[in-house]
Amino acid sequence: MRTRWMIPAFTIALAATLPSGIAQAAPSAPVAPSAPAAPQVQASAPHKGTVRCVYTPTPENPAAKPVRPPRPRATTRGAVEVTLKTNFGDIKIRMDRRATPCTVHNFVSLAKQRFFDRTQCWRLTNSERLGVLQCGDIYRAEEGGPGYKFDDELTGTETYPRGTVAMGNWGPDTNSSQFFLVHSHANIPPAYTVFGKVTKGLHVLDKIVAGGIIPGPTNPQDGQPRHPVKIHKVLVRHAR
Repeated sequence: MRTRWMIPAFTIALAATLPSGIAQAAPSAPVAPSAPAAPQVQASAPHKGTVRCVYTPTPENPAAKPVRPPRPRATTRGAVEVTLKTNFGDIKIRMDRRATPCTVHNFVSLAKQRFFDRTQCWRLTNSERLGVLQCGDIYRAEEGGPGYKFDDELTGTETYPRGTVAMGNWGPDTNSSQFFLVHSHANIPPAYTVFGKVTKGLHVLDKIVAGGIIPGPTNPQDGQPRHPVKIHKVLVRHAR
């Protein structure tokens, strides 16, 4: 989240920018919208219970893996149960389509296309201001997305307590594949779409944090996990 963090550089932008868009000190990267409005991705509702999402190609940042953008129509009904199967253990996440339908739709699409399989979580922060694990980049922190972007789904009242799962970004409406999981807290502006909550596996995050951080160039508490965190597979189960 370096804001690029889902937190600028989860590039779940600290000194660098938090997860794909999270900044650590006074945010110099992604800045929260002065007056967040209803998610622009919901351009229209062609049928009851659905919204139309817009996923815009980013030729300047081509896809790091063969992947297709999600279909534009997303449901606003029900929840999704996701399991990140990592080398440290399973992390289970519940996502609510009603609040962030386009974001959940995107994550499910990428998971089903195995975009996240055999990837690494490149960023870990553990400071008084930001405690997150950032994942979703293919090559390294802040590099390697799906080749498209989509708008934020914000209310302007977002908070990021322990267990929150949110999108990293590089500024307003630049979401792609980067996301971060809050292992302690994230005192950041409401500029990162919250689309899920860890329901089981917080102890896995604690284990990762206990392993330590390889100090980054600007902050000793912001860098790669000392022990590589690998996502073997992402399982998706639709729930009511």
